[in-house]
Amino acid sequence: MAPKREKEAIPVVELDSDDDNGAGVGAPNQNNNASSTGAPPQATPQPQQQPLAPNCQTLDSRSFWKAGDYAVGPTARPYIAQGQLEHARVHPKFLHSNATSHKWAFGAIAELLDNAVDEVQNGATFVRVDKIDVVKDNSPALLFQDDGGGMDPEGMRKCMSLGYSTKKANTTIGQYGNGFKTSTMRLGADVIVFSRAIRAGKATQSVGLLSYTFLRRTGQDDVIVPMIDFDISGNWVEPITYGSQDDWTSNLKTILEWSPFASKEDLMLQFEEIGAHGTRIVIYNLWLNDEGIYELSFDDDDEDIRLRDEAAGGKSTKIQQKIQSHISYRMRYSLRAYASILYLRTFTNFKIVLRGKPIQQHYIKDDLKYLEVKTYRPQITTLNEVIVETTIGFIKEAPDLGVSGFNLYHKNRLIRPFWKVTADGSSKGNGVVGILEANFIEPAHDKQDFERSSLFFRLETRLKQMVNEYWKTNCHFVGYQPIGVRNLQKDQTFKPSVGVTPKDMHLDQTMAGLSANVLQNDSRTKSSEVVMSSDNREPMSVDEICEENIQLFMRCEAQVQKETELRQTIENLEKELEMAKRKSAQLASYLETKRKQKIMKQPTGTV
Repeated sequence: MAPKREKEAIPVVELDSDDDNGAGVGAPNQNNNASSTGAPPQATPQPQQQPLAPNCQTLDSRSFWKAGDYAVGPTARPYIAQGQLEHARVHPKFLHSNATSHKWAFGAIAELLDNAVDEVQNGATFVRVDKIDVVKDNSPALLFQDDGGGMDPEGMRKCMSLGYSTKKANTTIGQYGNGFKTSTMRLGADVIVFSRAIRAGKATQSVGLLSYTFLRRTGQDDVIVPMIDFDISGNWVEPITYGSQDDWTSNLKTILEWSPFASKEDLMLQFEEIGAHGTRIVIYNLWLNDEGIYELSFDDDDEDIRLRDEAAGGKSTKIQQKIQSHISYRMRYSLRAYASILYLRTFTNFKIVLRGKPIQQHYIKDDLKYLEVKTYRPQITTLNEVIVETTIGFIKEAPDLGVSGFNLYHKNRLIRPFWKVTADGSSKGNGVVGILEANFIEPAHDKQDFERSSLFFRLETRLKQMVNEYWKTNCHFVGYQPIGVRNLQKDQTFKPSVGVTPKDMHLDQTMAGLSANVLQNDSRTKSSEVVMSSDNREPMSVDEICEENIQLFMRCEAQVQKETELRQTIENLEKELEMAKRKSAQLASYLETKRKQKIMKQPTGTV
């Protein structure tokens, strides 16, 4: 059977940055005549292919932050056929500069996880993240694979284009149409994508190659993306050609030359790994750090991927070990730790599998004690009032660890982890951690921060207030002094002001009457130190004083609570008494009325 043929177009495409025109999906080096549906464009007469630049450039550095340091030479303008229009072009250097929006490699990985999570609505049940070996040069490559709906030829071209996104639903995380390009180019110089899909009863499979190495070494001044497609609806695989068979073969040759797969058979085996539908992404030529070793470490833990420059190493003290074991620190270098808190709520029938082992969801809320839930109503112009609930509490290790900050999510996705809103150098707020979902503000393009809008600054102000309110009423539970308590001189006792009764005293005033030997201690003082009491008793260790301090605080809090309950009881009794008085007055008035009516009805005697 002859290969199936569709609309005449050249499948080697340039990346077009037009976000509004469907033709921007993957325009060839010609006038873009595609329809708004994003279908492959119609063919037009093509000039003879330009020869490769004689001084073909190579990647001078395998370090990501240096890979874009090269001069762009004169651009060889292609021949413009009669009737064609000029259009914006994208230089390969833009791929690198665009990817620098990701300062953190894990942020780039999170983008690819988001794409897989968005496929849950298309039936995805897993995303697999793993390391595979490239046979050609025995180098490591990064693998992402999901069993979602996959991409047909049109979807593949949209994926490879800049700024094109069809994700407009409130349930999807991606929205800018730029995440795939920035994230893959941030992790490695090259990426090859395999995808199988079924659309309108037609089953297809597609391959697309986005290779910075290919573009640099062949001296391209446009972003060229070789792609090939297959129709697998029948009993055998048929190539889908848009121009000529020679064009299809040329694309295949380019893919085999610059990808990790040396033969067409090797390419086809990748589809067998996918199954009936889904997407498989292989990022290779991974970037190196400044020391010339891979930025991502696969050897430190067989079940994890780590950031080599962030991983803790060497000897450390016990307190440093405690800090390094906390999720707020581990997430900086462990992908398993970061992915465990990346999403606020658990997915139904979907899992993230990292190097063969599913990631267990880590709920930051479970790490907290003395929990409170506070509400915030942002001032936004919407028909429905937005109420944001914030869970706030002390970490269980407080006050030993100074971990603090708010974990801000957007559409279930972590944007800012452990964001500290209190001033540096102040003990106020130490150990206080919060969790909230801020869907009313927009995240930045790299999804590692929020846009600095007025809503964001108002939220920051409210979070500072939350910390102050929570600290004032709960800090004594972990051994800190409440706000307003001041140390008194030795042997100085508290005397209430004239006319002030115990009922009118604030908690801070009540606590001021404690002896100075208790109030002068801080729970962060080393346990080896001792403090002499003011009445010349035996010296007490700081741990003992802290324990006594906490007990006194708790007793005082219990007294205040009891006082509050008594006040409430008195108020209730006063209300009941007032109601009884009203009923008594009503009853007396009623009886008086009855008495007068009875007198009026009695007959009057005559003389």
